[in-house]
Amino acid sequence: MVGVLIRLKLRLLSHGLHGTARALTLILGVLGGLVAAGFSVFLMNIDTLGAPVPGYDLTAGIFAGWTLGWVLGPIFVAGSDETLQPEHFRLLPVSPRKLAAGLLAAAAVGVPAVVSLLAFGGLVLRASVDGLAPVLVAIVGVLAQLVFVLTLSRVVVGALGDVLRSRRGQDLGVLLAAGVGLLVLPFQYVLNTVSAGLVLGFPPELGEVLRWLPPGWAPAAVAASVRGDWLTVAAGLGGLLALTMVLAQVWAILLRRRMTRPSVGLRGADVRTGNGLLQRFLPAGPVGAVAAKEVRTWWRDPRRRAVLLPALVIGLVLPLVLLSVNPAAAMIAPAGGLLVVGFAALNAGNLYGFDGTALWHILVQPDAARADIRGRQLGWLVYVAPVALLAVLVLPAVTGRPGAYPYVLALLPALLGGGAGLLVILSVFAPFPVAAQRGNPFAGSGNPGCAKALLQLVIGLLLLVAAAPPGLLLLGGALSGNAVLTWLALPAGIGSGVLFGWWWGALAARRLAERGPELLAAVRT
Repeated sequence: MVGVLIRLKLRLLSHGLHGTARALTLILGVLGGLVAAGFSVFLMNIDTLGAPVPGYDLTAGIFAGWTLGWVLGPIFVAGSDETLQPEHFRLLPVSPRKLAAGLLAAAAVGVPAVVSLLAFGGLVLRASVDGLAPVLVAIVGVLAQLVFVLTLSRVVVGALGDVLRSRRGQDLGVLLAAGVGLLVLPFQYVLNTVSAGLVLGFPPELGEVLRWLPPGWAPAAVAASVRGDWLTVAAGLGGLLALTMVLAQVWAILLRRRMTRPSVGLRGADVRTGNGLLQRFLPAGPVGAVAAKEVRTWWRDPRRRAVLLPALVIGLVLPLVLLSVNPAAAMIAPAGGLLVVGFAALNAGNLYGFDGTALWHILVQPDAARADIRGRQLGWLVYVAPVALLAVLVLPAVTGRPGAYPYVLALLPALLGGGAGLLVILSVFAPFPVAAQRGNPFAGSGNPGCAKALLQLVIGLLLLVAAAPPGLLLLGGALSGNAVLTWLALPAGIGSGVLFGWWWGALAARRLAERGPELLAAVRT
């Protein structure tokens, strides 16, 4: 069963890489992953170059960072790899445990798993300095760590998906996902401490905490083998394997629940007819009709809510929590509204992938591309703009930095317009299929995780382009002390947002009209 699923996933991945754009994206994503893995390996061995840090404690911190990435990645980018969907095997005479084992083995086939294995391999290189026995222990620890992060990621995403299968649980689960996303805060603390430790020395209390956490058990076992403490070696590796087995059993239970319980899908409140509050604020005509449809779909589709709501919640809460944890983050705290726009644009740039083959409704209607693009831009702004504006108006005063008002007020309209434009640009130039909603709203497709992260990096860079005109005026005003120049950035930000939102929307509409059949083929699941 395991071999069959691995071969099936390899075949699906190979079929999903047709086309120069996808192949190039994958190559660049692999290169980015290799750079991250190589840097991790370098840090694990930096003590051999004379840095004042205990190598195995630092390795435990790096392992914790990669583990956190496996937990947060699918939630931040809605990219849990479900190239093999469990529902496809529902009618086969296979037990949930055997299917869970096969899917976990197939999860190891892919760019993220290979890159993680290379990063964890730095522990073997570090152990080679201390002899043969530590190397053997490190090899077992690396493999156990890889299986652990794969299983943990599946359990976290599966548990959130299980919560989202009920109507009330969908809203609670998305907020819970945002809470899980805030786990980035302890990672920031560890990162800051490790960065300072590379120069000033590694805090021994931090090393003690990292060794007690599951990601630190493998490095702790290797360090114990150097001392000849084989009881600690057995406890570390055995504990990691036992925890992984428990998580695998939980994953099998979640898998069985997912395959046997019905999903609410897109069912929600009955559609009301007539002129409601929404219709009063939206323009009449095709653009307003598309925008109204988008507003309803963003709220009713669990996959879209899983993309949008965590971005809104994390963007608002993260600056305040950072301020309470680290007073040095006071400059970031007033920018919560800007983070809301950035996160929402990063996550939502695959609109036609969500719709799938329903795109053909647009293609068969003459001159429907422009109205569809403009309506989708407006529907996204209906949710994002009020939240971001409220945050921009409130956070500078709440955080005690009223001087940040000219900066955030000038940058917000530029980012809103740029985000609305990039939303549709990415949707038509780099679409990818999204699995049909059955059991996991965080499910991605066969698009590799590293490639998706690269696409989000491109979005971020283009958002900086949209923010450049007001940003340059703000920089000039800050350097020269000219308040007039600083406040001139506000109309510049509005003009920049309108320009980039209109321009990139027009490019997307032309692309949809000219390459609609190719886009339809790209989003087919």
